[in-house]
Amino acid sequence: MLIDALLLQLGYNATLVAIGATLLGISAGVTGTFLFLRKRALVSDAISHATLPGVCIAFLLMASFGGDGRNLIGLLLGSAASASVGLWCLNWLTRNTRLAEDAAIGSVLSVFFGFGIVLLTVIQTLGVGRQAGLEGFLLGSTAGMLWADAMVIAVGGAVTLLLILLIRRPMTLVAFDPEYAAARGLPVSKIDMAMMGLVMAVTVVGLKIVGLILIVALLIIPAVTARFWTERSDYVVLLAGLAGGLSAYIGAAMSASAPNLPTGPIIVLVSFALFLFSLLFAPNRGVLAAVLRHFRFQRRVHLRQGLLALAQGQPIYEKLTLRLLRNGGLVRADGVATDKGKARAAKALRDERRWAVVRSDQAHEAAAALYDGLRQIESVLTQDQITEIDRQIGGPKEVLA
Repeated sequence: MLIDALLLQLGYNATLVAIGATLLGISAGVTGTFLFLRKRALVSDAISHATLPGVCIAFLLMASFGGDGRNLIGLLLGSAASASVGLWCLNWLTRNTRLAEDAAIGSVLSVFFGFGIVLLTVIQTLGVGRQAGLEGFLLGSTAGMLWADAMVIAVGGAVTLLLILLIRRPMTLVAFDPEYAAARGLPVSKIDMAMMGLVMAVTVVGLKIVGLILIVALLIIPAVTARFWTERSDYVVLLAGLAGGLSAYIGAAMSASAPNLPTGPIIVLVSFALFLFSLLFAPNRGVLAAVLRHFRFQRRVHLRQGLLALAQGQPIYEKLTLRLLRNGGLVRADGVATDKGKARAAKALRDERRWAVVRSDQAHEAAAALYDGLRQIESVLTQDQITEIDRQIGGPKEVLA
């Protein structure tokens, strides 16, 4: 059944939900990238929790006027209004009090979410709370989603993504260097508010699918995942959108194939799986790559120290060093240097003496800063400079071992 869901074979509504979730995931991943680069990731948590009072108030208002309290557009408008108030409170507290942003986020998050829980409890006591389906906004649910609801989510995600594409350049500049952006005449505060507005839009649109508790994960995890794979901001944005869309698509398909599974947590778990894969196997920033770099560096250090020991006739006791020298054909089984080993050892010792001259001469200050004990001096100095240094230190000496 999962294969059918992934191939969009479970019906019209399931297909719309998958497409809507995918657009939402792409929008959330791209938007969250700017929030992550701006180092304001927790703002999305405050915004998402601030939507709950708006959902409850919108339901009460629509129900009191005899309308359908479960109308998704009305509930999303209410959540948007509530999130806007929460965002305004957060900015006001940050700018006009001594509260740091993290403290302001904690205050807004707890107060709005607490107020929302009280309203949700009141709705439950009215006898229509269970029929309202408001609990689906906490963790997300696509079960029983109407065609109109799926279209609202799909269109909302697409429009948000389009707005992001239109203002991505100023948002990128502000995210990396707000002072430089201000010096260039960009309205940093307005761009910041636009960024927060897009986060709020993604949060509101994603309430039905992911839920207000977990929408922050869909905003941040794809961006963090993408960061493992590239250093360029435009590539991070693209990869974050891809990771978010893929997570949402697979999660929605899994939820559609097993209706008892909550949609939001499944999407977040799929997103976490991509994050874990990137954490472990990313080619430059992954754990495996870091471990391999460490082992390569360790082998280089042991080999270098072994060559210097050979050049100075010192005994070598370290097993790893001896194994590396033997594997390289630099020493025999009894530890005596081969002709190849003697040549390499003499070169290593001579390079150390060359580096000593470079580090003591202020004329080579820039080159001396590159010394790490392993770098080849030929990669730093020209042949003429090396020849001049060789005149100062004299001719090469024979290896004793």
